[in-house]
Amino acid sequence: MKIAMANDHSGVELKKVIRAHVEAKGYEVIDFGTDSTERCDYPVYGEKVGRAVASGEADYGIAICGTGVGIGMAAGKVNGVRVCTCSEPFTARMSRRHNDTNVLTFGARVIGVDMAKMIVDEWLDNTPEGGRHKRRVDLLMEIEERR
Repeated sequence: MKIAMANDHSGVELKKVIRAHVEAKGYEVIDFGTDSTERCDYPVYGEKVGRAVASGEADYGIAICGTGVGIGMAAGKVNGVRVCTCSEPFTARMSRRHNDTNVLTFGARVIGVDMAKMIVDEWLDNTPEGGRHKRRVDLLMEIEERR
């Protein structure tokens, strides 16, 4: 399974750690993020992750900026992307089970390395429950079609 990863300048170091963590779990990583701490624009990197997931180039995406919010907003503008910005593991777990999220974002200035690993583990280790939740995800995707 392939994970698209990207980050802006604030997420360089955390991305390196999370990339190694994800690869140790057996996932292939496609890295779209910057490796420079020079200021850059998070929307560029959020879009790259979103497009990789929406096109099927990657199965899931993980994106990191200062808060996780901006890069998540950018990824979420791509049709077919369902983003969850997390700062704790419960939301990551439930976003997979109930919302079938396919892009995870978090903030390098908000959480530490250990919390980021826990969030990633919960998100990757859970799957959509389907049932009433699938109907609701389908409703979300219908909203997207009306844009």
